Amino acid sequence: MPFQPVKFYQTGTFTVGNRLLKPEDRSVQSHRNRSNAINSGHRACQGCGEALGARYALDAAMEATNSQLIAANATGCLEVFTTPYPETSWQLPWMHSLFGNTAAVATGIAAALKVKGRNEIRVVAQGGDGGTTDIGFGCLSGMFERNDDVLYICYDNEAYMNTGVQRSSATPPAARTATTMPVGPNPGNVFGQGKFVPAIAMAHEIPYVATATVADLHDLEAKVKRAMEFRGARYIHILVPCPLGWGIASHDTIRIARLAHETGLFPIFESEYGLQVSTLPIRKQLPVEEYLKPQKRFAHLFGTKPELDVIARIQERADRNIRKYGLVQQQEIS
Repeated sequence: MPFQPVKFYQTGTFTVGNRLLKPEDRSVQSHRNRSNAINSGHRACQGCGEALGARYALDAAMEATNSQLIAANATGCLEVFTTPYPETSWQLPWMHSLFGNTAAVATGIAAALKVKGRNEIRVVAQGGDGGTTDIGFGCLSGMFERNDDVLYICYDNEAYMNTGVQRSSATPPAARTATTMPVGPNPGNVFGQGKFVPAIAMAHEIPYVATATVADLHDLEAKVKRAMEFRGARYIHILVPCPLGWGIASHDTIRIARLAHETGLFPIFESEYGLQVSTLPIRKQLPVEEYLKPQKRFAHLFGTKPELDVIARIQERADRNIRKYGLVQQQEIS
């Protein structure tokens, strides 16, 4: 792992056993001089995973670059709730692009900085799963091919939440969305479609690829800082639960993100130049039902006649991730 894990016994504090943590063990968010890249006053929903993920990621990037950072942002929830005209919550140079060309816009910014000799200024591109895995996929692949000096961060809430919870290519199988209703012989989103972009990024053999969730602040911050140690194309994929679209309580965002990892449905790892170099292990794999049941988008799987065959197929996907990414060490998955 890229950091020394710390167990917090007092929720909401930076102490262990009543002892104040050393400054080097604290998160960026605990510093008095954190940049507050996204300031208060934005209009995100209660418990919004994307607002949390963006704040963690951008503040870590600002610290890693000594606040020498420019962000390009795709259309989507993050852009809409932080910049309702004529307001903005952003406390850094920030550019809004179209839904699908954020990677290209960020590439242009990086190219302009290179021509001007401003190598100390770094560039971050941001998008949701729709603007990343679907509409912006061509521009993103081009950025990877050219190895442009940009860190692209995808905030994955697994659907087009800003426009009414429509399916994206990151929507999991069997999930209910406005375009994959829980009706018919195969309710919810179909199996066998979509894509896992971190694996595609690894196939491009770019300098750095990582996955993370908002459930582990230290891991997320460490990966953003690590990404800033590289030059060239980098990609971080962050799972950010959406209470509205997933049908969960606003106070359960962190718990659901943690369960996505602990069941094996969302593997957390790092890759450098196409090779996996680390993983965030699971102490004990949990059954996928513990992740699915709290979410209304999967409620149709647990009706009067549970869809046991569908749940079993989802469990198979989790078990495959466990094996593929080595998430549970010294444990055999049947």
